[in-house]
Amino acid sequence: MICFNLGMTNGFLDKAYNLEGNAATRTLYDAWSASYETEVAEHGYATPGRIARALHAHIPDTDTPILDFGCGTGLSGLALKLAGFQTIDGVDISAEMLAIACAKNLYRSLQQIDPDKETPFTTGDYHIITAIGVIGAGAAPAPVFDTLMDLLPSGGYFAFSFNDHTLQDPQFEAKVNGYLEAGTARLLFQEYGDHLPGINMKSSIYIVVKS
Repeated sequence: MICFNLGMTNGFLDKAYNLEGNAATRTLYDAWSASYETEVAEHGYATPGRIARALHAHIPDTDTPILDFGCGTGLSGLALKLAGFQTIDGVDISAEMLAIACAKNLYRSLQQIDPDKETPFTTGDYHIITAIGVIGAGAAPAPVFDTLMDLLPSGGYFAFSFNDHTLQDPQFEAKVNGYLEAGTARLLFQEYGDHLPGINMKSSIYIVVKS
């Protein structure tokens, strides 16, 4: 059993993993926006940097545009920029989080999306998509994985993470394994490591290539 010391969080993190529905998720993240970065920084939020470094190791062309799906306040965009990537577009459901991301001047474009409607993109718009800390318990449901894979062209890269809460729910890894076993994607990279080490939480990060 994996234990998390959620008793030491500041009031939002411990609520995030029990959300149900898009409206509840949007409401919490809007309210959390002002303190989000401080709270996750206190616990050593490591997943964005891990994914950004892994992407750069496998995709040295740093000019390739990236769709940062669920970009939040821009911590994922910052990690990607620090890894060397130059062109990043961000989308999120929270207008309040997007306002903070906008102030960082990291993104070529930022857009609020409605998870109850189709994404405003078509297949092939992006050759790289990231969903860093986005799909999983209390966040985007497993079918979002299909949505993002559908947007990629053949040979496109999808980098994402599942934290320990998400890994305890078999439907998420089953979704990934379904693609791998069917041959519609291949696993380029996987690593289990720090997510929020301050509360003893880890995550698996993945890079898959669409066949």
